[in-house]
Amino acid sequence: MKLLALKRPFIWLLRFRHRCGYGVHSPFAFNLITHVIYEKTSYYKYEDLAKAQKQLAPQKDKRWEYESTKVKRLLFRLVNYVQPATLVDVGTLASSALYLQAGKEGADYTSASELSELFLESDVPVDFLYLHDYRRPDFVEEVFRLCVPRTRRKSLFVIEGIRYTPQMSALWKRMQQDDRVGITFDLYDLGLIFFDKIKIKQDYIVNF
Repeated sequence: MKLLALKRPFIWLLRFRHRCGYGVHSPFAFNLITHVIYEKTSYYKYEDLAKAQKQLAPQKDKRWEYESTKVKRLLFRLVNYVQPATLVDVGTLASSALYLQAGKEGADYTSASELSELFLESDVPVDFLYLHDYRRPDFVEEVFRLCVPRTRRKSLFVIEGIRYTPQMSALWKRMQQDDRVGITFDLYDLGLIFFDKIKIKQDYIVNF
């Protein structure tokens, strides 16, 4: 992650032209980029969530500092945008769990750090999946394989670290090529996958 921090300025420059929705003609994609990804509203819950994170974080447990505040707030906004009935959180235990659940209070929330912990009732759809364990691309791919048949038109998968390693970049490409996948967004840190096949399949790069 230290190496990634050093690369940040170069990543930003390489993606500079993919900012603020410039050149995006799809109303759906433009709305998502400008009103969700780049949303600057200071939601009142942000302060409450920061306080809750401090209260719950075990001392010296770095997992609770795993994701940036920017990423966690985007997760909150994405859940708030999709309004899922079911939330599936798979990967390293982190404070993002608080932000996911706050985005849609009352959603059916399931978390797992291993496949053996991923209990999904039969016929229950996966409306929102946050899959964050980029150090184990095989694990990420297996969870994707298990969850993608449970998607419906409004489902959204958020995949962490799609550009962090060559293995994850290759996996991201395979996910995009899946026939069940619709529009995707490459934010470097995160990949967003939508499953509405009525919309023309396309990949958007966003300088997040």
